Amino acid sequence: MFTLASEETYQDGQIIFKEDSSGDWVYVILSGAVEISRTVQGQKFVLAELNEGEAFGELSFIGGIKRTATAHAVGETTLGIIDRDSMDQEFNKLSSDFRSILVSSVKRFKNMMDRACDFSTRKENRVLKTLSLNYKDRESFIKAYTKDISNGGIFIKAKNPLKQGEQFMLNLQLPDLPEPMKIKCQVAWVKKEEGEADAHPPGMGVKFLEMSDKDSQTLKKYIKSIA
Repeated sequence: MFTLASEETYQDGQIIFKEDSSGDWVYVILSGAVEISRTVQGQKFVLAELNEGEAFGELSFIGGIKRTATAHAVGETTLGIIDRDSMDQEFNKLSSDFRSILVSSVKRFKNMMDRACDFSTRKENRVLKTLSLNYKDRESFIKAYTKDISNGGIFIKAKNPLKQGEQFMLNLQLPDLPEPMKIKCQVAWVKKEEGEADAHPPGMGVKFLEMSDKDSQTLKKYIKSIA
């Protein structure tokens, strides 16, 4: 049985934690239920509904990563927060090799889930069109171009792409617009340069996280007009 540090009660629909938020507490459901979901391009996808006795939040604890999904209470729900000291003690009893395997498995699972969500939403038209853009890395603004864009994301050709999972602000310039659109993005995958024989350029696949409703409609109309 779990050793609990405290208990918390949530009302129906109340958020326990959000996707991409920090935190590595692990919870166990004492009563009620919890819905686990992800939001992709503004659409909610329910991944699971957990019930009494089930634990969740373990991926962030094991992998040291941000929350991979959002957790909502379903009805009035009481959760136990599993004592961190006892979990650390149990985890540290494992061999270093086995701990490394668990951490690698968690990170691989997260990457697979990210890619699955990305592919599941690629029903929009993807068009080849050269557009100018710029974004800021750790040191300075970088000017770049894209030839692959959809309503949900773009591919940016870059010799030194940002790290997978990294979030940044993108300034995307569409033809005939006086000002570039400002879009919050996240790196979904990275393609590194592998040699002269590599036919695909290095760069990063980027998914759009947040943009204004006006910019979203403008982008959809533009892609539809050239598709």
